[in-house]
Formats: sequence, structure tokens, C-alpha cells
Amino acid sequence: MTEMPPLKQAVRPRHSLGGRLVLATLGFCLLFTAVVAAVRTWSAWQNNVAVMSGELNLIAQVYQRTLSKSIWDMDRESLQTHLASVANVPSVGQVVVTLKSNNRAPEEFTRQREGWRPSKQAPVLRMNLDYEAFPGSKESVGDFSLYGDERVLWQRLRGEVVAIIATQVAQSLLLASLIMLMFSKLVTVHVRRIAQHVGQLTPANLQVPLGLERSPARQDELTLLVTGVNQLQNNLSDYLDRQQRDEKELIAHRDNLALLVRDRTSELESTNHRLENANALLDGLARTDPLTGLANRRHFDEIKEIEFRRALRSGNALSLLVCDIDEFKRYNDAYGHAKGDQCLRAVAGAIQSSCARAGDLVARIGGEEFAVLLPGTDAEQGARLATQLLRAVAELGIAHRSSETAPHITVSIGLTQLEHDRVHTFDALFEQADTALYLAKSRGRNQVALFELQRAQDTTGAPL
Repeated sequence: MTEMPPLKQAVRPRHSLGGRLVLATLGFCLLFTAVVAAVRTWSAWQNNVAVMSGELNLIAQVYQRTLSKSIWDMDRESLQTHLASVANVPSVGQVVVTLKSNNRAPEEFTRQREGWRPSKQAPVLRMNLDYEAFPGSKESVGDFSLYGDERVLWQRLRGEVVAIIATQVAQSLLLASLIMLMFSKLVTVHVRRIAQHVGQLTPANLQVPLGLERSPARQDELTLLVTGVNQLQNNLSDYLDRQQRDEKELIAHRDNLALLVRDRTSELESTNHRLENANALLDGLARTDPLTGLANRRHFDEIKEIEFRRALRSGNALSLLVCDIDEFKRYNDAYGHAKGDQCLRAVAGAIQSSCARAGDLVARIGGEEFAVLLPGTDAEQGARLATQLLRAVAELGIAHRSSETAPHITVSIGLTQLEHDRVHTFDALFEQADTALYLAKSRGRNQVALFELQRAQDTTGAPL
């Protein structure tokens, strides 16, 4: 049974899920705090503007009558005193009073706080100053303008913004701490217990179930995880048991199969040996002339192309002899075909025995026609070998009473040598040898004729 290695001990994580959850919560709280702070700041600004507008309106109501009386009485000192009093109010940045008169140009009195600058953000209040000298006779004596101080608005807003941000940050930290505490108690502890259990699993303790120290009444995602781990352990244990049984069966089948393979291999080796011998025998029969035992025309055609191309590449000499038994038809007619077959075998043996070199090829290429391929042999060496063939056949002493050439069996031989610059195919070389053979027969048979480009001549000088 293949042992399952124990799982590695669980490594303490560098980043806990609780920490990531807290960071995500803090990030969301900071974003939420920024949005809420922006909204509340805008609302506080609007509220401060409204408050300042109310304050300016209250100041105007308080000082409207006194200012009107001072203008009516032309009491400039009292008017300046009232303006100074109004300008000292924190919400007021500047106060302007314009005197109206039918017979004089308007006159303007201004008081402003030090460092004040006109602003479009601070509220401005403008109203008419009317004075009623006696009931039913109201008269306009001037205009009264109050300009709010923007610096006061910003000062009030900063305090409110600090309070808003402090409140939101405190809420975010409290929320993140609560989430961290709950996650640690409800999730992190149990996840670590599960990781420790899985890390200690081995084939020996797969039957030990996973259990968490918490109330069984809780049915949540952790319950599903524990159930899945226990189910996985059971499935893995069953799988290992089946694997052990299968391995035992496999070992038994493997041993039986090894015996069968060994027996079958022996049979195949024996069969292959017999087939190789049969193929070798068939190949030899396919390349051998059954009557004479020499190479047949098929074998000769294969070897001639190989030797011809080799001679062309290397530039070595190559000679060809074409031999024909003289007046063999008359021999068959006179002595019968059985004697003719014996004659062919005898002549073939004589030719074969005269060619002692391993590279020479003697083949029967026709009925009574033979060819001798001589690699590495020039015309002079080929002529000597051809002369030996003539003598070897003559020395057989096979009687031939119907021959006009000699009282015994003789042969005629055509000889040619490869000329590399003129002959480019073996068929052309064979045609030259055949032409030389025709020349030998026309000169009286029982001789060797050498093919030459201009003429053919007898290399032996006279018939043997």
C-alpha cells in the first residue's frame, strides 16, 4: 500500500483574516467619516451663516431707533458712539450709516473691525432708518448696513469640525475593535483548530473526526466546514482501503502476466528464429539460379547498379564479361535437355571456380548466357581472366559432336571496360560487352573479344 505522507504542520499566517477585516472596516469608516464630516461641515456652515444673519438682524432692531434719533437730532457724537458700539459686536465686521437730506448730498459714516475684509460668504443686512417725530409722520433719514465677519464664521466652524471628526473617528475605532473581538472569538479560534487538525492528518488517524469546542446548537458555515472535512477524511480512508486491495490484486495479476509474457516471449523468439531462417532461405532462393546455383538475373541487376555507381564516384576500374556457350541449341538437340542442364551446371562451376576474388559476381542472365562483373579490374586483367575461363571450360571435355567449332563444349566471351568520360549508364556498358560478344562469335567463337570505340579486336590473337 502506498503510504500517504503526513501533511505539513500549519504555518502561522503573517496576515490574519481578522486584521484584514479590521483594516477594511477602518478604511470604510474613514471614508464614511470623510463623507459625513463634509456633509455636517456644510450643514454647520449654513447654520452659522443663519445664526450670524439672526444676530445682525437683532443688532439692527436694537440700534435702529437710537440711530434714527441721532440722525434726526443731528447729534453726530451720539451717532459715532452708537456706530462704535455696533462695531464692537463680534459678529459685525463693518457698519455703515448713510444720512439722507433733501438739500444736501448723502453723508456716510463707517466703522469696521480691524483686519476685516469684504466677503461674499458672510451675511449682509441693509435696512432704512425711519424717524417718527410725531404720530403719523414717519420720515426716512438714512440707510443702515451691517456686514458680517467671515473670520467669525470660520472660527466657529473649526470648533465644530474638530468635534465632528473626533466623534466619527471614535465611532470607527470602537466599531473596528468590536468586529475584531467578535471575529477572533467566533471565527479565528476555530479556523486555527481546523488548520491544526488537517496538518496532523496521516493514513493512521484518518478515522479521528474533527471537532470544535463550541455549542452544538450553532449551525452555521463553520458547521458545514467541519462536516465537509470529516466527510473528506472518510472518503480518503475508503479510497486508501480500496487502493490497498487493488494493489494486492494487481501484484497477483502482474505475477501471472509475467509468466504468460515469458512463455509467450519464448514462443515468439522460437517463431521469429524460424521465420528468419525461412526468410533467409527465401531471399537466397529469390536471388539464386535454381539450376546452376549462381546469382540470377535479379541479383545481378541489383549488384550491377551498386558497383556501377561506386565506380563512377571513386573513378576505379570496372570490367564486364558476357559469356555464351557456343552452339548450345545443337547440343540440346543432340543430347537432350537433361544433358543440357548437366552441361550448364558444369560450365557454371568452371566459370565460378575461375573467379576467386570475393568482389567478383558470376550470374546466369539467360538460357546459356553468363555475366561476370569485375569491380576494380581493368581490361588487361579482365582479358587474362577471360582466357582462364576459356581454358577452364575447354578442360571440362564435354563432348559436342554437333559443334562446328570444336569437338567439345566451348564459350565465347565479350569484354569491355568502363570509360568514365563516355559511359554514363550500365546498360550502355552491357551493350558494349554484348557487341564484343557478337564480334567474338563472328570471328569463329571460342575466343575473347575486347570492345573498342573504333573497332573490336581479339585479345588472344587466335582461337583456342
